Amino acid sequence: MVLEVGLIDVTAGSEDDFAAAYRTARELLTGTPGCRSVRMTRGVESPSRFVLLVEWDSVEAHEQNFRASERYGAWRGLIGPYFAQPPRVEHFTDLH
Repeated sequence: MVLEVGLIDVTAGSEDDFAAAYRTARELLTGTPGCRSVRMTRGVESPSRFVLLVEWDSVEAHEQNFRASERYGAWRGLIGPYFAQPPRVEHFTDLH
């Protein structure tokens, strides 16, 4: 399992619109083969900053099943207009 962490800064004043777009777009992630869970959090001190947490079976599941599919274009079409800058996205694995 890998954890995708996306740091998303949205344009100030568009936070509620971004959140509504995410609620619509979320099913594009949850319906992707290899996606285990999806969680979006919002900053307390920085309310225009959001953190997306997605558990994938593997990096390949994320890149091949989502990023290389039409789902990704639809996802970006819904939430992308609210980005203040491109999100920073990285993958992490648990320590054992």
